[in-house]
Amino acid sequence: MRRDAMSECQYTAIPGERLVQPYLLLLLCRKPGHGYELIQRLSKADFTGGEVDPATVYRHLRRMEQEGLVGSRWEAGPAGPARRLYEVSARGRELLASWSEAIASQKEKLENFLAEYRQIKQLS
Repeated sequence: MRRDAMSECQYTAIPGERLVQPYLLLLLCRKPGHGYELIQRLSKADFTGGEVDPATVYRHLRRMEQEGLVGSRWEAGPAGPARRLYEVSARGRELLASWSEAIASQKEKLENFLAEYRQIKQLS
């Protein structure tokens, strides 16, 4: 693809910011975690293609707790101040299932698009 055409392509699958919530729910279903640990796990997953903004993660965690998607409790640190440990709630698991369905639907649409494109490409 020509460089100028590529720069005109504004595609961003599902913007990374929008995937923070479902990814946090997914990580917390695997294992409860502290904010800093969750930031590291998100960065390792590399779903945004870049650095994960800690403020974004903490903002999502606060909102998710207010909405009853996660719960938290203070846990004494081994060599420092107490840290907040986050756990997913039953409501959070239900929302994660909905996210999974929405992402699968989006994936199917993208696969259909690519299949159609391959057919057109073969004709040219």
